[in-house]
Amino acid sequence: MMMLTAPTLALPGIRHAFFTRQGGVSTGLYASLNGGIGSADAIANVDKNRARMATALGVEPHCLVSVFQIHSPQVIVAKEPWPAGLRPRADGIVTRARALAIGVTTADCGPVLFAEPQAGVIGVAHAGWRGALAGIVEATVAAMQGLGAARDQIRAALGPMIRQRHYEVGPDLIERFAVEDPAAKPFFAPAVRPGHAMFDLAGYIATRLRRAEVDQVDDLDACTYGNPELFFSYRRATHRGEADYGRHVNAIALVGE
Repeated sequence: MMMLTAPTLALPGIRHAFFTRQGGVSTGLYASLNGGIGSADAIANVDKNRARMATALGVEPHCLVSVFQIHSPQVIVAKEPWPAGLRPRADGIVTRARALAIGVTTADCGPVLFAEPQAGVIGVAHAGWRGALAGIVEATVAAMQGLGAARDQIRAALGPMIRQRHYEVGPDLIERFAVEDPAAKPFFAPAVRPGHAMFDLAGYIATRLRRAEVDQVDDLDACTYGNPELFFSYRRATHRGEADYGRHVNAIALVGE
């Protein structure tokens, strides 16, 4: 199993991983470490894959939890595991509970993992362009503060996501950002097609972290679209006319006493 980690989150009592697509049991479009409960993959395969990820994070399989993602600024405080079939509708999770891995699934959107080691508070956010624009990053930081985290001690890491060189967007998205967050203009570069632009999602998420006063940030600079051997990609699957796509799990856990 191959997973990526960030130096800023290499902390005692904390395990984290941005899992790639390698090291699972799924086949076909989902080969091989598909963690997407909402995909059309065989649920038995998804369960086995997620169990492997839970083991890598040092928790029991039922203690790796994720949410039903809705591209929102909604954040859930996790106190104990919930059944996979009863996932809360949200895009962020925070917790102080030990032996509980909190995660989001992605296949181009931006996963962000958070930790405040002194307070023992962790968080995770699913930040596509909608969620980032809506404030999921700031909402996750605020929820961590609500559990006792000190804002200036929070660390964050940006995982694999679609990168600017592969992320062409249309005039509707450009106009929405111009209206709702004019300061985002530097994250749009000219595209070949008139009226379109190449959007720097990672750069935009990073600036939202700075607005939230989170200064200790790593970016793994990995592109989901551009590396099909390592990553699933919704946009790549769409361009290829594929019926579905796998999802990565990006998770963090407090372990030990």
